[in-house]
Amino acid sequence: MTKMKPDFMDSPFFVDEPGNWHLKPGSPKEMQEEFEKYMAALEDENVPGTIFGNHISYPYDE
Repeated sequence: MTKMKPDFMDSPFFVDEPGNWHLKPGSPKEMQEEFEKYMAALEDENVPGTIFGNHISYPYDE
């Protein structure tokens, strides 16, 4: 994700309970898609060669 704060976070449909982020029923389809994409991106954060999603280049690999 390129944005630090997605648009859905400012919506009245967004519920930011600690450990239980979700959208209220009746939220627009576009918002639901953005939310699902954002949540899926959070799961992919810890891949080899990264720290919190940021790629770490190693001097001996360059």
